Amino acid sequence: MNAEGLAISDQKIDIPDPRPKDSATTKAELIVRKLEAADGDDDQQPPAKKVKSDAGDPASNVNGHRKGIALVKPEFLLARPNDQRDNAAIDDDAAENAGKTDARDRPRAERKRGQNKARDFGSSKDEKGLCSSRALSPEFSPQDCPFGEKCRFEHDLRRYLKNWKREDLQTFDGKCPVFTVKGWCSMGWKCRFLGSHSAENELSDGRKELILLGNPSSSSIDDEMDDVVNVVGINKKNDLMKKQFPLPKSDEYTKWLNDNIEKGNRDDNRALYREAPSLPSEKRKVYFGPETPLLAPLTTQGNLPFRRLCVQFGAQLTYSEMAMGLPLIQGKKSEWALLRAHHSELSPPTFQAKGHVVEGYDTPKDFKFGAQIAGNQPWLAMKTTEALTSLCSHLRVVDLNCGCPIDLVCDQGAGSALLDNPSKLEKILRGMNTVSGEVPITVKIRMGTKDARPTAIKLIDRLIYGTEQSQAVDDLTSGVAAITLHGRSKQQRYSKSADWQYIAECAALIKQHRENGDTLTDTIKETDARTQPNAGKVYFNGNGDCYSHIDYYNHLDHASVDAVMIGRGALIKPWIFEEIAQGQYLDKSSRERLEYIEQFCRYGMQVWGSDEQGIGTTRRFLLEWLNFTHRYVPLGILEHLPPNIQERAQPWRGRDELETLMASENYKDWIKIRFVGFFLCFVLERYILLTCPDSEMFLGPAHKDFRFQPKHKSNSYEAEG
Repeated sequence: MNAEGLAISDQKIDIPDPRPKDSATTKAELIVRKLEAADGDDDQQPPAKKVKSDAGDPASNVNGHRKGIALVKPEFLLARPNDQRDNAAIDDDAAENAGKTDARDRPRAERKRGQNKARDFGSSKDEKGLCSSRALSPEFSPQDCPFGEKCRFEHDLRRYLKNWKREDLQTFDGKCPVFTVKGWCSMGWKCRFLGSHSAENELSDGRKELILLGNPSSSSIDDEMDDVVNVVGINKKNDLMKKQFPLPKSDEYTKWLNDNIEKGNRDDNRALYREAPSLPSEKRKVYFGPETPLLAPLTTQGNLPFRRLCVQFGAQLTYSEMAMGLPLIQGKKSEWALLRAHHSELSPPTFQAKGHVVEGYDTPKDFKFGAQIAGNQPWLAMKTTEALTSLCSHLRVVDLNCGCPIDLVCDQGAGSALLDNPSKLEKILRGMNTVSGEVPITVKIRMGTKDARPTAIKLIDRLIYGTEQSQAVDDLTSGVAAITLHGRSKQQRYSKSADWQYIAECAALIKQHRENGDTLTDTIKETDARTQPNAGKVYFNGNGDCYSHIDYYNHLDHASVDAVMIGRGALIKPWIFEEIAQGQYLDKSSRERLEYIEQFCRYGMQVWGSDEQGIGTTRRFLLEWLNFTHRYVPLGILEHLPPNIQERAQPWRGRDELETLMASENYKDWIKIRFVGFFLCFVLERYILLTCPDSEMFLGPAHKDFRFQPKHKSNSYEAEG
């Protein structure tokens, strides 16, 4: 069912399938089979079509091409004047949690009391929960409940299953995705796929007992999981909360720093702790190069299931969502959950030695996952870094966020606010290097805080080479192993395009300094190698508006950065990493994209659980991701290439009805709450009835109390019964 004029290749590109070989037929596959049954000519459609770019044609983006508009082929245009799509600019300030729609950006007097209630997701819980003493036990062999008669949860298993637990889901052929992978389900009796891993056994006395199949773990949910690392136990979090977890390096450095301040010594040049237990040169070496595209730290959307999907497509380096320092050292469970990583993120990144490789870099000992934190004071950043490196053994780097534009963060002196306080920023980075052990420290910045006054060049110069060029330069460097520059200012947020020309100017400055540094070799002004991070090599990466392999390689060639970090481009089409590796566009069909949604749902339930609450969490983050995926315009529909992330497509219909639905800007189409409804699909002038796709296809009907409100929408959605 290929559209006319779509240039495709017969060569198929195999995409690794992470699902077990014996997994059941998926809902996505059932949809495909029904479509293929209705359209026999579509059987030979390759899973990923290579599309030749006409970007080199001077006329391709001239005739009829209006700035900011992605032209669509005439046969796919919607001519209906009452089409609900509008051509308003996409509000990525709101969608990236950086706009005024976030309650954290409102004046304190306008906020609701208590937690952030600007976006209320309702509840996805059993009407009455099952006591944890019964959750993983056979019916007649429960554990003792520590609360006894005062416990407010249900203890009668059969009554819970009959009265309080919702019916089992029939998605994934009724088989629990967690049990299928692990051979047991940690949700036990609360699992929404309970029928696939439970049974009723008849005992010798004639009684029938409900039992769980497999080998369910009786350990705490905070214990190490089979395929997830950096899981911090509840006891350690309690120690942090009670201020009983030892952080000796931070305490010693903070005392030394405070003593010097009390003595009136405020000279930045003196803010060096000479008794550092680990010099920058002794830290683990890292590598950033053309073959290592980075997935940016993404608030909300950069969760473990999404990162896992991106690694599957070829992302070589990933970061946690930005974690706030104070909640971390207070032992907040929700904040520590951001540091969890999947085993696929522990494999070493691709290494082909295309870029500058530092001496001592050991590829097999490297891995993909790094943590990003935010802090507004040296003591806070140091304690956070020491806690992370002590409790999480699988961290490639610890990255300091100096680019977050959210007012709540900046008003406290963190995020982009640090760009206007380079002295404090230096102290923070030196302190982090002092306490991080072998883990390197990196930093992510913006061009500056004001549009008309970019300050990144001066800041980069200071971070790499110190406040003065002198014999004491080793006393002044921050020790960062890499700097990533987002080509926008704090004031600009996500409006306008990223300024890659400015990024190129910063890269040229670094290159010039490197050349000047080489001339000082074997002279009295040569920098002490012991105090230099990463064998003296500070990597410089660029970030902003990378939406295709063309963008990626153009940035590498013209801006001369070591690597490119990708954010919104990966949210809209996570297979951008596959395009970069293949060096070509890939026109993904709606069926393939539906399978990616299915994989996300599987991964989500493996992380958040297959019970009512876990499925509600998976649904919420799936819908957050669909905030961006609906903006993808298939290559076979575009009039001209290359596509641009800042361009808005004309109203269009897809090559099949599923493709049209996925492009809907109405978020209610993503949810499709009534599972008993039907989706009418038009195929070759024939109609066939299909069950609704999107969140309910894989996660079943939403809980009656579930709500979802996109970040860029002012109205909210409430589930219908």
